[in-house]
Amino acid sequence: MANAAPLLLGGGTPLDGGKNFLDGERILGAHKTVRGLFAGIIGGSVIGLAESPVDSRLLLGGIMIALGTVLGDLVGAFLKRRIRIKPGSPLPIVDQLDFVFGGLLLGQVFFQMNLLSVLIVILVTPPIHLGTNYGAYLLGIKRTRW
Repeated sequence: MANAAPLLLGGGTPLDGGKNFLDGERILGAHKTVRGLFAGIIGGSVIGLAESPVDSRLLLGGIMIALGTVLGDLVGAFLKRRIRIKPGSPLPIVDQLDFVFGGLLLGQVFFQMNLLSVLIVILVTPPIHLGTNYGAYLLGIKRTRW
């Protein structure tokens, strides 16, 4: 949810304020917005809240995972701008896993995952991510298939 909410509810003012980095390229690009940032954090946190009766750690852990997810996505956008990939253009693997690594990293505070669990998440996320993005494209929610 933290990765999908910005797509559904984002838009508006860019997080980077339209400013460029030292290399002359946008810091994050127009696709990363203030509203999208908050939509991701709130959306993911609401899911954590809804699941917290099952595991009380999800009350705060859900917020941390949501925050890590959106921050991971922003790191991916920052890296893409540094190698001059335009917003909305694909960078395979990074596009499918930047948000996962962010969520796993900040989620570790509340949920220590063993290596096998991390590997499973890393292996199953890319096809799910590509499939949901393609579905969003077919529904007209996204402009690109990836």
